[in-house]
Amino acid sequence: MKSHSPYPFYFVLAALALYVTFFIIPSISGIAYSFTDWCSYSEEVEFIGLDNYRTILSPDENYLSFIGNTLLFTFWTIIIKTVFGLALALLLNQGVRWFVNGYRVLIYLPVILPTLVVALIFRSILDPAAGLLNSFLRGIGLDALALPWLIDPSIALYSVVGVDSWKGIGYIMVILLAGLQTIPKDLYEAAAIDGAGAWAKFRHITLPMLMPALMIVTVLNVLYGLRVFDIVYALTNGGPGYATEVLSTEIFKAFSKGQFGLGTAISSILFLILVVTGYLVIRVMERQS
Repeated sequence: MKSHSPYPFYFVLAALALYVTFFIIPSISGIAYSFTDWCSYSEEVEFIGLDNYRTILSPDENYLSFIGNTLLFTFWTIIIKTVFGLALALLLNQGVRWFVNGYRVLIYLPVILPTLVVALIFRSILDPAAGLLNSFLRGIGLDALALPWLIDPSIALYSVVGVDSWKGIGYIMVILLAGLQTIPKDLYEAAAIDGAGAWAKFRHITLPMLMPALMIVTVLNVLYGLRVFDIVYALTNGGPGYATEVLSTEIFKAFSKGQFGLGTAISSILFLILVVTGYLVIRVMERQS
């Protein structure tokens, strides 16, 4: 027997038309323009094939390092946000009883702060000469740890990772905390009767039951990390040199210079990385669940 939807198809036509007009058509046009020399210096747009992609993937250019910075940023922010977010979620779910709602608010507060405000605050804190962090380290006798956090090319990217993780841990904690609260308490009581310790409960109950929430936060972190722009641009503008340059900041700079064909080519590569990485992450997480 044929089933019929209770809602007519034309209910979605308006939303579908907007989606096609403002997403599908621009996306296809962007991919098409990535094979051209479209720029602001010429009114003519010529087809140049794969030249833009050859430029991006050439070892003589810096674009491969931008891709590497993007992947490195994504990897470390996933690890830090997930580990600390899970630890805080476990603590608030079990270990902390007094002022628990206040702690949740305090931990989540950085998430709602504007990125520009966070960047300005941490640029001041991480200032190598008069910044609060280095002044504190020097004050307690740890002068060797007082580093040029946003100026040294070898540590600048990790400084950005640290600032972004501080801002985003609360968001991950809220999702994982919601996942923890869906786990039936009876499972822990039964495990305790069987003599299971804290680690055994976490390994055999908490982690498997929390896998759907972990998959969600991992996918969200991957999508955010690969598309990161604002925190990098506000903190370092891709510097020093190209030490913190990522794909999104380079796309912005390419369009700012009027190199529209090259910018759309970088965008197409970023889109491909997003699709492939997101698919692989989902498949791996599904096998673990």
